[in-house]
Amino acid sequence: MIPAALLLVSGCNSSTKDGATNSNDRYKPKEYVEIKHPDWTKNATIYEVNIRQYTREGTFKAFESHLPRLKAMGIDIIWLMPIHPIGVEKRKGTLGSEYSVRDYFGVNPEFGTEADFKHLVDKIHAMGMHIIIDWVANHSAWDNPLAKEHPDWYSKTPEGHFQPTPWYDWDDVIDFDYEKPELRKYMTGALVYWVKNFNIDGYRCDTAGFVPTDFWDNARAELDAVKPVFMLAEWESRDLHKKAFDMTYSWTLFEKMTAVTKDKKSMAGLVEYMAHDVSTFPRNGYRMLFTDNHDMNSWNGNMVANFGAGLKASMVLCTLINGMPLVYGGQEAGLARSLKFFDKDEIDWSEFPYAPLYTTLFGLKHQNHALWNGNSGGVMVRIFNDKPDQVISFSRANDGDQVIAIVNYSDKPATVTLDSKYQKGNYTELFTNKETSIQGDDIFELDPWTYQVLVKRK
Repeated sequence: MIPAALLLVSGCNSSTKDGATNSNDRYKPKEYVEIKHPDWTKNATIYEVNIRQYTREGTFKAFESHLPRLKAMGIDIIWLMPIHPIGVEKRKGTLGSEYSVRDYFGVNPEFGTEADFKHLVDKIHAMGMHIIIDWVANHSAWDNPLAKEHPDWYSKTPEGHFQPTPWYDWDDVIDFDYEKPELRKYMTGALVYWVKNFNIDGYRCDTAGFVPTDFWDNARAELDAVKPVFMLAEWESRDLHKKAFDMTYSWTLFEKMTAVTKDKKSMAGLVEYMAHDVSTFPRNGYRMLFTDNHDMNSWNGNMVANFGAGLKASMVLCTLINGMPLVYGGQEAGLARSLKFFDKDEIDWSEFPYAPLYTTLFGLKHQNHALWNGNSGGVMVRIFNDKPDQVISFSRANDGDQVIAIVNYSDKPATVTLDSKYQKGNYTELFTNKETSIQGDDIFELDPWTYQVLVKRK
């Protein structure tokens, strides 16, 4: 009996004749993220462009003149809000919403021609940057030809009429029905078209969570068969990272930061966010971190209203925390309002008060492996301190590089002692170039809403 039992155990731990893997493999950890990120995303930053509001002309050609300064600021990925023709039927405002798409294969003539768009793509690539465009898969304009040619591709009211996305006041659009395989094939083909014919590098997908995940999984596979793409989902969910999207939004970080800056709450929620990011979020998934974007229209706020004196500290956190920092077009110029969504509202480019801060931070992100994205970067390690209600401090290290962030995220001065025994060594402060030695029980003086970023390079 004993030899037989030993033989049984031995058999369970060995490969079978048909090539099956060792049964113990089921206990080995597996990477949740199955897609392969394009290599150029590993230390990338991202920048959102509203072509309509970006210049007086509101065209692709006019936007091109800004590319050199964006490159110099450290931007890697240019994200254009929707570039397609806009619906006229039930249009909101004088110009309508760019998210009311009348033709998925066309270019909005207000922005220029297809040739103009192709020239912009080529110029971005020639400058060593990449470009993604906004894709609105969940709904179309009322006067999109698909509504007449394929009315069965849309969801319906109980009376059988077209309807906006249920529960929302998006009266200028009508909702697709992704139970229809023909719709899925059409939409996937449209996605492939722009990659194959215009050489764009991927998509930011609007309301991605409203579209079935298995649609995105297949679309990503078909897109990657053309070229490696980068996919950003307007959503905050683990499941989209497995086979479809490189990056999702981190509305949660935005909410935790504004809870402190705008609502005067404690830092407990921000600390909880960091803890959950380290312990529950896929290690190789990217999160987009921001202090502003075009969705702030619905929040009735803007970066100045939401962050006040804590704005720069929040920008610093969005670069040093695990994730990819976003700059919303106009932020570097101190945009202090939400841009109009349905009418012309040109950005004022007379000053650039935040560009130097972004340039310094993004230069560090590009060079220092500790701040790279996903598996390419370092895990956030909390450095405990004696002012946890005011100061957030943490370290990230990878491949011989290390960064320590010390941020007084409060409106009061702080004299803080760090429990930094595991971070001992010589560092250079990012903004002052002052040499600092970390001994293990270090004291820092910080004014309200100020920060120190200590850098060690291999």
